[in-house]
Amino acid sequence: MLKFIGEVLQTGMRKISTCQLCGVDLQQNHSLCLDCWQNLPWYRQSIERHEHKIMVACHYRFPIDRVIQKYKYENQLHYQTLLAHCLLNIRLPKVQAIVPMPISRERLIERGYNQMLVIAKILSRQLHVPIWQPVIRSAQHSQKGLSRIERLENIEQQFQINKTEINKYKKVLILDDVVTTGSSIHALTQTLENLGCTQIYAACIAAGAIKLK
Repeated sequence: MLKFIGEVLQTGMRKISTCQLCGVDLQQNHSLCLDCWQNLPWYRQSIERHEHKIMVACHYRFPIDRVIQKYKYENQLHYQTLLAHCLLNIRLPKVQAIVPMPISRERLIERGYNQMLVIAKILSRQLHVPIWQPVIRSAQHSQKGLSRIERLENIEQQFQINKTEINKYKKVLILDDVVTTGSSIHALTQTLENLGCTQIYAACIAAGAIKLK
């Protein structure tokens, strides 16, 4: 009953709330008006990084780039619904569990939240799939100035198996916000394979261009 009342109240609020981007027209369940939603820099295709196929919802261009930055670095958590619906707008595979990209303890203290865990909780409710966090991340260091091989080695050392996690899943979906080189997804995939996962998919909100040196 309480859940039903909550859904009714949320629906009512959407009917009187304006679009989070233009602030003019009424928002839909993704928190944007129809025009703003349709005019996002959609990509809805897969890209390949380190021999991994990664499903991508949008290009990392305006306005989605600014939305992600505000959500991730400026505590503007009201964008979580929009970003979650971007992922729900692509064809996601049926999996046994969702694995949000882990962040280090230092980043968690600094930011106050794992941005992808917040979004994963929305997808978990929508897709009726549990969240699984079998990997922890050590201190995250800057990748600036490192070669491709050095970047991979640096990131691979950051991911460690969470020995307190007892659940086991074979078919999982990694969620991340922005993919560029794909090094983080590659490292997390390898760690999940070491845990016994046999089918590992990855989906990102947006894909940025790789800067060539």
